[in-house]
Amino acid sequence: MSRNAKINGLLLLLVAALAVLPLALGLGDHKEEPFAGADAEAETAITEIRPDYEPWFSPLYEPPSGEIESALFALQAALGAGVLAYYFGIRRGRRQGERLATARAEGGTPAPDADKGA
Repeated sequence: MSRNAKINGLLLLLVAALAVLPLALGLGDHKEEPFAGADAEAETAITEIRPDYEPWFSPLYEPPSGEIESALFALQAALGAGVLAYYFGIRRGRRQGERLATARAEGGTPAPDADKGA
């Protein structure tokens, strides 16, 4: 097993542990809504400190339920991941194209998997 495969496996286990441990340890059991976002937590804390506080702005769109809000957040995350993946794919393709052009200009033929280690 290569060094990169070991690191990737370790990172995957770490991410899985970060996702499962809070559920297994029951870290949100004492809350009414254990999976509420940071915005809701901040709003609750501010209301407890200053009950007369009035926000400066109101949301442009208020989803009808928490499930829809979570779905919209997941959609936003997926779109962001897609944009990042597209960008890094374009960068890698350009780098491979430059290597191929350089190898052809020098008169040699590049190996088919020349970008494996990069």
